[in-house]
Amino acid sequence: MSSVSRHCWRRLMLILVCSTSLHFLFISSKYTALITRHPGNLDEPLVIFGDIAVPTGLQNADPCTARGCLWPKNNNGRVFVPYRISNQYSRRERDVIEQGLKSFEAATCISFRPQSRERDFLNIQSRDGCYSFVGRRGGGQIVSLSRQGCVFHQIVQHEVLHALGFDHEQTRSDRDQHVRILLENVIPGMEHNFRKIDTRNLDTSYDYNSVMHYGRFAFSKNREPTIIPIPNENVAIGRATEMSGNDILRVNRLYNCSMYLYIHMDSIYI
Repeated sequence: MSSVSRHCWRRLMLILVCSTSLHFLFISSKYTALITRHPGNLDEPLVIFGDIAVPTGLQNADPCTARGCLWPKNNNGRVFVPYRISNQYSRRERDVIEQGLKSFEAATCISFRPQSRERDFLNIQSRDGCYSFVGRRGGGQIVSLSRQGCVFHQIVQHEVLHALGFDHEQTRSDRDQHVRILLENVIPGMEHNFRKIDTRNLDTSYDYNSVMHYGRFAFSKNREPTIIPIPNENVAIGRATEMSGNDILRVNRLYNCSMYLYIHMDSIYI
């Protein structure tokens, strides 16, 4: 086995297709971004489920919220998440990222503020693709928003939701009641992106409109669907341009944002 093949299997087997150079195919509701990564780049984390980074040595991105990976709550009831945005971005790109962060503040108790002396913070950089760790991992944890296809409002929200502790919608423990996964259409070696996780669903229903849902053709090898909604196959999936009401509700339930839970439920019944 060549050194390139060994590197692909050991380090990047969950999102990359091995060739002379390495390619990461990121499927979103709005675009397909093809990003090239060369075999010698060992600075990137292991990434699974398409865009979830995991610490070295872990083989899976299991839900961590029961293990204490939530961001701490302040005495005033708000959760302050420090962040740092790389100077790699243009002013316009930085504005998109900052607006994505600010979008959480109006509907949840999550607030993002520039990092100063905090040890734990989101280190937002333009790396190879779109990815994030799940939950607070300690130190300056990378959130990658590549300038080549990832700096969009819904992508910022998607990756930040990972950082807050959330997995993809179609990996939910109850997903088989709502979608059918067609592994025969999945790129060989990418099947693990469709594994189920023993998720905490927070008493919320499955949400086809979640910004965390893959599109119908995610990781398709033949332009045929890899995910089909059931029982109605015509339901749109993977087209969210912003967080859904369920996405917001889950943030508020996970972080016990009591005031925002009341406001959210009140708006449902009006």
